[in-house]
Order: sequence, then structure tokens, then C-alpha cells
Amino acid sequence: MHSRSARIHETGCETVPEHEPNVPRVMWQLLEPLHAVTYFAPEARAASDAVGMRGFWMGYFATRAAPLGPVGPDVVTAAFHGFPPAKVSRALPDAWTFATPGDVLRARLDGARAALRNLLTDEVAGPDDLRAAADLAWQAARLADTAGRVLSAANQALPAPDEPHLLLWQAATTLREHRGDGHVAALVAHGVSPIQAHLLKVAAGETDLDLLRVARPWPDEEWESGAAALRERGWVDASGALTAEGTRVRARIERLTDEAAAGPWRALGDERTSALARLLHPLTEAVVKAGIPPTLSPIGLPLPSGGENGRELSLPAFPSKIS
Repeated sequence: MHSRSARIHETGCETVPEHEPNVPRVMWQLLEPLHAVTYFAPEARAASDAVGMRGFWMGYFATRAAPLGPVGPDVVTAAFHGFPPAKVSRALPDAWTFATPGDVLRARLDGARAALRNLLTDEVAGPDDLRAAADLAWQAARLADTAGRVLSAANQALPAPDEPHLLLWQAATTLREHRGDGHVAALVAHGVSPIQAHLLKVAAGETDLDLLRVARPWPDEEWESGAAALRERGWVDASGALTAEGTRVRARIERLTDEAAAGPWRALGDERTSALARLLHPLTEAVVKAGIPPTLSPIGLPLPSGGENGRELSLPAFPSKIS
């Protein structure tokens, strides 16, 4: 494992590998799979179907957008950043004719409850450790500065669930949307369109192009236009691989994303953040071993892995300082 400590404000992206461990990135790797049960666990899909959602994608858009209220496709397309407007419009606003946002919020908690109860058994972590992890994660989520971050602010404003499984899930959701809002800001600041962002992840080997073209079905000509724009900027070559300049720019975007996500962990402090990381590790490992998220998914979460089945969670050594 990587043994070097990383400090998030002391080195420039040009000299640091983009996956150099730093506190916000390690915490994202630990929290994202816990949130992702709401997309990939069968219990979550069943809860979405039970409340009236018609298919996976209507459930996805309604479940993720529900904290914003009965918003329409234009707002969701802008906030989520990566989806073609036509795909969002097939789900919203129709979803709100089958269930209110409040109904959907209750359904997503029902799905998360069922999934995490099955995954996070007493053999994975005892009740005291689960409660401690949930409480620390909730503190971090409450400490997140949500100025300019609409999705994270909407989730942060939701009430605290009583059950530790759900408290942990809601905290993970708020924190992942906090990171996502910051990532979108970094992309926009660099003039990177949604399709260009997808293609950069493909070029970096973090996700699969064919998978993305199914999950993010932009018209073929727009995919081609996005690829041409990246070539014109000198960020990818004719084969679609990252150039030296593309590697540098993408590393900068990832570094800025990490820096923008540092606030909750800086506010929580080194000691409590390190304690949370230790508590989360067995919980996240249990979820990852169950195949959540899948090895190839549009999330493109870079999870260091090992073991015979490739699903052992092998995170780098936790950085000793946040700033």
C-alpha cells in the first residue's frame, strides 16, 4: 500500500499523481459505495418500484432529485450535469404524478434501510461501531459548507434519521453530493462539457465508453463533437487517449475537486476524521464485496482492490493531516 502522507494544499497538480492519497479522496472512496446502494442494491429498486416509479431511470432521477422538491427536467439536467436533457425529460416531471417528493424520500430511506441491514451485519461491525461511524459521518455532513452547492444543501437540510444505518447513508449522500457539486464547478471552470467530462474519464481508464453511451445516451453526433473538441484542445490524441496536456489538465480538475471537498474533513479535524475512516473501512468493504458499485459503472469510482476476487477493499495509507 501507499505509505506516503498527502497534504491537500501544499503541492501542485503538475507534480502529484492524480490518485495520490489525500483525505477528501480517501473519504470519498469510503463513503461512495455506502451511498451507491440506492442505485445498485435490489432492495432499493424494489422500494422505488413500490412507490410507483416506472423503471430504473425514473427511480434514479426522482430519488436523487427528491430533496429539491417537484423540480422539472431542466433543473435536474443542470444540477446532475452528465445527462442528456431528453433522457431526464422521459422521467421528470412524470415521476411526480406517481409519487410526491416526500413519498420518494421515504422510499429511498426504505430501500437504503433494507439494503444496509442485509449488508452491514453484526459480523461486519457491532452496533456501537456502526453508531459511532454514523454519528461522525453526520457531524461531517452537517459541517459541510453548501454555499453554491444545491444538491448537497438540499440533502443537508433533511432531518436526521434515527436508525444508524440510515443516518450513515444520509450523511454519505450529503457528502457525496457536496463533492459532486464541487466537481461540476471545477469542470465548468475549465470549460468541460458533460460529454467531454465523460470522455476524459474514459481516456483515464476509469469507466467504459460503451457503458457510458448506454447510460448517458447523448446523440452520436454530440459524442463525436465532444471528442473532436478534446482533440482540438490537445487533451486527447486520435485514439482518444490522454495526451500529456490532457493528463495535466485532468489531474488539475481532480485536485481542485479534492480541495473543494476538504471543508467537512478540515472542520471535523484530523483525529475524528481518522477515527471515522477506521470505522468505515469494514462497512465499505462489505458493500464492495457485494458488488456495489459494479466494477464497471458510470460512477467511475477508482477503488483500489485486491484479493482473489478483486473485491477486497485495499485503500492507501490514510493521510496523517488534512491541511
